[in-house]
Amino acid sequence: MTEIADLQRRRAFEQNRIKVLLNSMRAEEEANLKGGPDTVAWVKEELCIGCDQCTIVCEDDAIELYDVPLASPILQVDINRKAKILRDPCTGCKLCVLACPTDAITMIDR
Repeated sequence: MTEIADLQRRRAFEQNRIKVLLNSMRAEEEANLKGGPDTVAWVKEELCIGCDQCTIVCEDDAIELYDVPLASPILQVDINRKAKILRDPCTGCKLCVLACPTDAITMIDR
Protein backbone atom coordinates (compact mmCIF):
# COMPACT_ATOMS: atom_id res chain seq x y z
CA MET A 1 0.00 0.00 0.00
CA THR A 2 1.19 3.51 -0.80
CA GLU A 3 2.31 5.59 2.15
CA ILE A 4 0.98 9.13 2.66
CA ALA A 5 4.51 10.50 2.55
CA ASP A 6 5.02 8.87 -0.87
CA LEU A 7 1.81 10.42 -2.17
CA GLN A 8 2.83 13.82 -0.87
CA ARG A 9 6.26 13.55 -2.56
CA ARG A 10 4.68 12.49 -5.85
CA ARG A 11 2.14 15.29 -5.62
CA ALA A 12 4.86 17.88 -4.93
CA PHE A 13 6.91 16.50 -7.84
CA GLU A 14 3.92 16.72 -10.22
CA GLN A 15 3.04 20.23 -9.04
CA ASN A 16 6.60 21.36 -9.71
CA ARG A 17 6.67 19.62 -13.12
CA ILE A 18 3.40 21.29 -14.16
CA LYS A 19 4.58 24.68 -12.89
CA VAL A 20 7.79 24.41 -14.95
CA LEU A 21 5.82 23.45 -18.07
CA LEU A 22 3.37 26.33 -17.64
CA ASN A 23 6.18 28.83 -17.08
CA SER A 24 7.89 27.54 -20.20
CA MET A 25 4.69 27.93 -22.22
CA ARG A 26 4.18 31.46 -20.90
CA ALA A 27 7.75 32.44 -21.73
CA GLU A 28 7.37 31.09 -25.26
CA GLU A 29 4.05 32.88 -25.70
CA GLU A 30 5.51 36.14 -24.44
CA ALA A 31 8.52 35.81 -26.76
CA ASN A 32 6.20 35.38 -29.75
CA LEU A 33 4.16 38.50 -28.95
CA LYS A 34 5.14 41.63 -30.74
CA GLY A 35 5.57 44.63 -28.54
CA GLY A 36 7.55 47.79 -28.05
CA PRO A 37 7.12 51.44 -28.97
CA ASP A 38 5.92 50.63 -32.50
CA THR A 39 2.93 48.66 -31.21
CA VAL A 40 -0.19 49.40 -29.23
CA ALA A 41 -2.67 47.15 -27.44
CA TRP A 42 -6.10 46.52 -28.99
CA VAL A 43 -9.21 45.14 -27.25
CA LYS A 44 -11.63 42.81 -29.02
CA GLU A 45 -14.81 44.07 -27.38
CA GLU A 46 -16.79 40.86 -27.94
CA LEU A 47 -14.24 38.89 -25.87
CA CYS A 48 -13.77 41.42 -23.06
CA ILE A 49 -15.57 40.50 -19.83
CA GLY A 50 -14.67 43.66 -17.92
CA CYS A 51 -12.65 41.81 -15.28
CA ASP A 52 -10.29 44.78 -14.67
CA GLN A 53 -7.11 42.65 -14.80
CA CYS A 54 -5.61 44.75 -17.59
CA THR A 55 -6.05 48.01 -15.71
CA ILE A 56 -4.41 46.51 -12.64
CA VAL A 57 -1.22 45.52 -14.49
CA CYS A 58 -1.00 48.56 -16.77
CA GLU A 59 1.70 50.83 -15.36
CA ASP A 60 1.06 53.51 -17.98
CA ASP A 61 -2.62 54.19 -17.13
CA ALA A 62 -3.36 53.46 -20.77
CA ILE A 63 -6.51 51.40 -20.15
CA GLU A 64 -9.90 52.52 -18.92
CA LEU A 65 -13.16 50.68 -18.46
CA TYR A 66 -16.41 52.00 -19.85
CA ASP A 67 -20.02 50.87 -19.48
CA VAL A 68 -21.92 49.20 -22.30
CA PRO A 69 -25.55 48.05 -22.25
CA LEU A 70 -25.97 44.35 -21.71
CA ALA A 71 -28.98 42.84 -23.43
CA SER A 72 -29.30 39.40 -21.91
CA PRO A 73 -32.56 37.54 -21.38
CA ILE A 74 -30.85 35.37 -18.77
CA LEU A 75 -28.84 37.82 -16.67
CA GLN A 76 -30.54 40.56 -14.72
CA VAL A 77 -27.73 43.03 -15.39
CA ASP A 78 -28.26 46.35 -17.16
CA ILE A 79 -24.65 47.15 -18.03
CA ASN A 80 -21.33 45.46 -18.49
CA ARG A 81 -17.87 46.99 -18.49
CA LYS A 82 -15.40 46.81 -21.35
CA ALA A 83 -11.75 47.82 -21.57
CA LYS A 84 -10.54 50.55 -23.90
CA ILE A 85 -6.91 51.25 -24.73
CA LEU A 86 -5.73 54.86 -24.75
CA ARG A 87 -3.28 54.89 -27.67
CA ASP A 88 -1.03 57.78 -26.65
CA PRO A 89 0.02 56.57 -23.18
CA CYS A 90 0.33 52.91 -24.30
CA THR A 91 4.01 51.93 -24.48
CA GLY A 92 3.50 48.46 -25.98
CA CYS A 93 4.77 46.61 -22.91
CA LYS A 94 2.43 43.59 -23.45
CA LEU A 95 1.51 43.24 -19.75
CA CYS A 96 -2.20 43.64 -20.46
CA VAL A 97 -2.08 40.92 -23.13
CA LEU A 98 -0.49 38.50 -20.69
CA ALA A 99 -2.95 39.40 -17.91
CA CYS A 100 -6.14 39.06 -19.97
CA PRO A 101 -7.93 35.79 -19.08
CA THR A 102 -10.03 35.75 -22.26
CA ASP A 103 -7.34 36.74 -24.80
CA ALA A 104 -9.37 39.84 -25.65
CA ILE A 105 -6.27 42.03 -25.93
CA THR A 106 -3.76 41.79 -28.76
CA MET A 107 -0.85 43.92 -29.92
CA ILE A 108 -1.14 45.74 -33.24
CA ASP A 109 1.13 48.11 -35.16
CA ARG A 110 0.66 51.81 -34.37
